[in-house]
Amino acid sequence: MFGENNNMHDTLLLDNAHWADVLVQALPYFKRWVGKVVVIKYGGNAMLNDELKIAVMKDVVLLNTIGVHVVLVHGGGPEINKMLERVGKESKFINGLRCTDAETIDIVEMVLTGKLNKEIVGMLLQEGGNAVGLSGIDGGMIRAKQIDGKLGFVGEVTEVHPEIVNSLLKQGFIPVISTVALGEDGDTNRYNINADTASAKIAVALGAEKFVQLTNVPGVLKNVDEPSSLITRIVLSDVQQFIDDGTIADGMIPKVECCVAALKGGVPRTHIIDGRIPHSLLIEMFSDRGIGTMIYDDDSVDFDKRIASDGNMSSGTASEHAAVQ
Repeated sequence: MFGENNNMHDTLLLDNAHWADVLVQALPYFKRWVGKVVVIKYGGNAMLNDELKIAVMKDVVLLNTIGVHVVLVHGGGPEINKMLERVGKESKFINGLRCTDAETIDIVEMVLTGKLNKEIVGMLLQEGGNAVGLSGIDGGMIRAKQIDGKLGFVGEVTEVHPEIVNSLLKQGFIPVISTVALGEDGDTNRYNINADTASAKIAVALGAEKFVQLTNVPGVLKNVDEPSSLITRIVLSDVQQFIDDGTIADGMIPKVECCVAALKGGVPRTHIIDGRIPHSLLIEMFSDRGIGTMIYDDDSVDFDKRIASDGNMSSGTASEHAAVQ
């Protein structure tokens, strides 16, 4: 019995030591991100699985509670597909873009702004957060122009006016933005816009310090069939080489291009992380090891003194790459 008590005591000490180490490791990151804007594109499994939904909401509320200015941007393709199916309307795509006629844009807006946006706000409130739901139409935040008449009401973002978002952030709210946009001056139509692209442009307009995309993959992989081949850090100047040699291919290309657009617009750090991992946001924000793939411009990032723990980096010295989290 005495021996069992000793074992329990040792286990408790180990647990305490572990958690103390976690908190000590996280403290510098708490200090770094307080008062900074972080834009998160919320999608993938993290938006479909109930347990992952709750984990993401808890992460966002924690970030907001310690003073990080979090902006959550979401799409909702699968939910739109379900609703179109329920009303007997076929989903049509051209080059990966949803054909959006007048009836479909009504359904898109209903699902994104009326259903999903309010569900996310409700979950954040349940977790103790202060959240406000918006669409790109509110305050004329996102303006767009039609891409192609064949696609109908599918738009390309032309302007982002972030004043309403900045106002909410200053008051401590978590803005939750659905990606439906208003036409340019003189155009009263609403447009369905790509959530990845919109979130990158919102990050630029807000002067965000970090842009994070939650996805269904670990990040950029050297071999798509081997999750262990994750490339943890890619310098902006190496992106085109990775596209040319096929390392970045298929559905990863537009996600990386959104990171590139954010970087070129002045956002110092961009990330593609695995939303299937519970609390992946906290791991990225507050740990030495981070998670997923960081894409960054080495000319705009100040390096820490951390030591790299892996070698899957695109270029530069290991100590440099380990620094940029």
